[in-house]
Amino acid sequence: MHKLVTLGSDPIVTSFFMVLRPLTLIGIIISIVTGTSLGVVLHIYYKKDPAPPAETLSEALRHVQENYVETISEEKLLKLAIDGMMDGLDDHSDYLDPSAFNDLEANATGKFGGIGIELGLVDGYFTVIAPMDDTPAQDAGLKPGDRITGVDGTPVRGKKLPDLVNSLRGVPGSTVELAVYRKDADRSMDLTIERAVIRVASVRSRLLEPDIAYVRISQFQTQTGEDLGDELAELEEENGAPLGGLVLDLRNNPGGTLLSSVEVADQFLDEGLIVYTQGRLKSSFARYRATRGDDLDGSPIVVLINGGSASASEIVAGALQDHGRARVGGSRSFGKGSVQSVVPLDEKQALKITTAYYYTPNGRSIHKKGIEPDIEFKGETHEELLAEAVDLLKQMQPDTRHARLDEAPVRDI
Repeated sequence: MHKLVTLGSDPIVTSFFMVLRPLTLIGIIISIVTGTSLGVVLHIYYKKDPAPPAETLSEALRHVQENYVETISEEKLLKLAIDGMMDGLDDHSDYLDPSAFNDLEANATGKFGGIGIELGLVDGYFTVIAPMDDTPAQDAGLKPGDRITGVDGTPVRGKKLPDLVNSLRGVPGSTVELAVYRKDADRSMDLTIERAVIRVASVRSRLLEPDIAYVRISQFQTQTGEDLGDELAELEEENGAPLGGLVLDLRNNPGGTLLSSVEVADQFLDEGLIVYTQGRLKSSFARYRATRGDDLDGSPIVVLINGGSASASEIVAGALQDHGRARVGGSRSFGKGSVQSVVPLDEKQALKITTAYYYTPNGRSIHKKGIEPDIEFKGETHEELLAEAVDLLKQMQPDTRHARLDEAPVRDI
């Protein structure tokens, strides 16, 4: 038995009712008379006993599919449901449809099409984490912290991050119009950027002066650890003697794979803990330790970081800082201290879900805090910062054996 309550006059009533289990139905019709009558019917169903969550979800899907004003497939409804669930977790968990799944694999190997930018959702805004080296985004002047507010004349507020990333990708040579808000300057600007095939060389290097080398890691990919070893060997050969110091530049490096960051830190540590991860499940707990052998044999290191240094970059900087193996200079890093696991749903789609937080060797959590530098450099240009880093290197004594840290405590989270 349904009960209908009418408020106002001349209601327009939707003339269908569904056959349901014993429910109490309250229908409210609100009529607004403005020359014509407008009626809104609100049906509220109450069950006597709450259904199990899975049954409730199934019921919700059925009701939407049967009653929504437009025909909508079960497949699309399920995707929307998963999207909503993942969006409600955190800024880094996501549903990867076939297109996003392919993009993830492309990013890990370092070859894809687009403008060359790492984006994240920060305080509800699509924010530039870092432009990648030698890419259209960097050439156009995009900086960490810039907010993307529109693409090709369309506002992006309310869109999903994967959808925005897809809109930035396209045929090499085509252009994309970006509306950008630069928070620190409190101004908006429009940029036209030409897309290109993005090939990210994750490691580059050169000698700054005799005995002092510069290594730039722009992104942590599957081959970064091996590439770093090759670059150090070539630098030593060019120098004609073992290197006396290293500037390791991780500025505007948005991160990458956890294992590659461990491999990089391991090349400068002779022993001890590099990083550990811990989550709710036992399978999320892992410790990553250094193996014997320091590629620089204790020569001093200065690590450069800034607000665009995130995730894997922070693992390396934090490990070398905690072990006293390097001095960290620059400005506070981004603070992305969570680990995402990719869980395939089938061969074409997957969930990217936060499964753990990571901690530096002495137990520091970086999540939403970042790495604080040992020294804040004052230089504004790239060359000025390098000069400060080299001066700091010359003040540091070679440390043939870095301090061994006690075992970090296991945290309950």
